Amino acid sequence: MPRRSILLFAGACIAVAVAVAVSAIVVVSGRGDAGPSSREVSSTGLPDVGGPFQLVNQDGQAVDQTLLNGKWSLVFFGFTYCPDYCPTTLGMLEATKRALGDRADEVQIVFISVDPERDTPQALKDYLSSDGFPEGVIGLTGTPEQVRAAADAYRAVYQKVGEGDAYTLNHSLTIYLMGPDGRLRSALGHDLGPDNAARIIQQAMARG
Repeated sequence: MPRRSILLFAGACIAVAVAVAVSAIVVVSGRGDAGPSSREVSSTGLPDVGGPFQLVNQDGQAVDQTLLNGKWSLVFFGFTYCPDYCPTTLGMLEATKRALGDRADEVQIVFISVDPERDTPQALKDYLSSDGFPEGVIGLTGTPEQVRAAADAYRAVYQKVGEGDAYTLNHSLTIYLMGPDGRLRSALGHDLGPDNAARIIQQAMARG
């Protein structure tokens, strides 16, 4: 992959992360008059990440953001041809649910594909049923426009790299912990580890 493309994509990811961080700082400090930036902050005191989407699950059923209602959700973006991050993250989230013990059933994992060209519902179903992945993961895909809208709602960044059947995708690595009201509670690093991730989830559950 050309060095220029890598640098441009890295710059885009950094810009998104900075935007999220700045929004959070504004809320924590509580300084300044309410202006346009205040509309980017939810009632949880965190950046306004998430929102309406229209996608289909691995069974071909149309779903929207109400999928998140009533459950704690770990949402992340990836694709089935991903060679490393996506399978590693799924494995980490399986271990995280084990670390949650009796509260594991309160948490669902939502995997949103950024590769609608190849990730049909059946492709997602086959992928997520592979040995070693958590049971019950909800896979979502859709048209390119629907996927883009969902990624924009979560401030997730992705970029197609290469041409033909061998193309791949760069994508952001954030795992979004969403509360039962569908609002962001925390952003988790993909390399956080299951024990630390479980601790953050338990703390969020305690706060409600």
